[in-house]
Amino acid sequence: MASWNDYLHNNKSRYLEELTEFLQIPSISSLPEHADDVRRAAEWVAKRLQSSGIENVRIISTGGLPVVYGDWLHAAEGRTVLIYGHFDTQPVDPLELWTNDPFKPLVKDSRIYARGASDDKGNMLVSILAVEAILKSQGDLPVNVKFFFEGQEEIGSPQLPEFVSANRDLLACDLVLSADGGQWDEDQPALIIGRRGLCAMQLDMQGPAQDVHSGTFGGTFQNPIHALARLISSMHSSEGKILVEGFYDAVRTLTDFERQQIAEIPYSESEYKTSLGVNELFGEPGYSIYERLWVRPTLEVNGIWGGFQGEGIKTVIPSQAHAKITCRLVPDQDPDKIFKLIEFHIEKHAPSSAAVSLKRLSGSAVPYLIPYDHPGNRAARVVLKELYGKEPHVARMGGTIPVSGIFLNELGAHMVNFAFGLKDENIHAPNEFFRLGNFELGQKAYCMMLEQLGQLDIA
Repeated sequence: MASWNDYLHNNKSRYLEELTEFLQIPSISSLPEHADDVRRAAEWVAKRLQSSGIENVRIISTGGLPVVYGDWLHAAEGRTVLIYGHFDTQPVDPLELWTNDPFKPLVKDSRIYARGASDDKGNMLVSILAVEAILKSQGDLPVNVKFFFEGQEEIGSPQLPEFVSANRDLLACDLVLSADGGQWDEDQPALIIGRRGLCAMQLDMQGPAQDVHSGTFGGTFQNPIHALARLISSMHSSEGKILVEGFYDAVRTLTDFERQQIAEIPYSESEYKTSLGVNELFGEPGYSIYERLWVRPTLEVNGIWGGFQGEGIKTVIPSQAHAKITCRLVPDQDPDKIFKLIEFHIEKHAPSSAAVSLKRLSGSAVPYLIPYDHPGNRAARVVLKELYGKEPHVARMGGTIPVSGIFLNELGAHMVNFAFGLKDENIHAPNEFFRLGNFELGQKAYCMMLEQLGQLDIA
């Protein structure tokens, strides 16, 4: 019987050409002018699935940006693995900080530079190539496989809860493999067992009916920017603890075993500060850096604006001030309840001299946690240990993959992180790249993982 490893090796240069072609599509989901490009990326993915031997491939409308589905369902034992990823990308701003055109991929120093290279086009393409290698070399797969790739992950997957709920039979599976994610570093694997959820909102402060002269009117009424700053400041203590009443009430307490798992992961405070370019760390007292990042919730101001923003000076007091806020949530926090708690805090602390409103923004997601000894994680551990020659860290991530909670709630299927991007690859930032070594390693890993899952009871 032919070897899938030989097939991967023999098609190495073709696969790189295909990745380069895929990365040229500017599938930016947050910008309406790129909606057709997101659909073009969906067409590219669908065609690539078909050529790999996947059946029943279709592009499906969601009421928003599309998803792509395909399957191969001929495994005798009937276990089914759903492979998930996304083909949309973040915007490219600030463009002037890129060393190459974000959608004209550059191969340099064993890396490919382009928007979406690591997050998530390179990682999701890996899974397609691996399945093709097994099918073309051996004729069948060790498990049933379904592919589900979306074009709206970078905007919070707004249509996916309803879509998945309405298509439970189509997407039914025993386990989900996520091609969106990564490993710890180049020579250290990780089992990522948890991701934080998300609640997003905008806070608006209205003062005078219009901007007014700061000399003529200054000192006679509440400046909306000052009022907004005080209101935001009321949400945290000077040490970094969140002061919104009830915010921590549902937070699940870590067991001693869970804290020990986190404590076993190497950490250097000096290296962490250097990587951020800061002189001092700050955060909720009583928790380590990794605990703050992974298992404690946050309330962060992501943007604040109001008044004159141009060059020089314009002596006005603005009529409005605004802030965007996101909360990263942990088990068992609920985004709806967190929004209501913050809304109540604002009603309690807002100044009477200005009109305040809070509105919910898209992008909410529930926190996600998979048991570390889940059969899917056990299979991943075997594969990662063989590939890297060492035990993977049992870690969590501070970021969010909205669909992980959706799959668990609607399909009853846990998601196993199985991707090969690294945290230094500038995802969401200028000069994003993907290591070609990990592009190739990921293909091999997916072949091994599907074989391993074929030997396990994952139902």
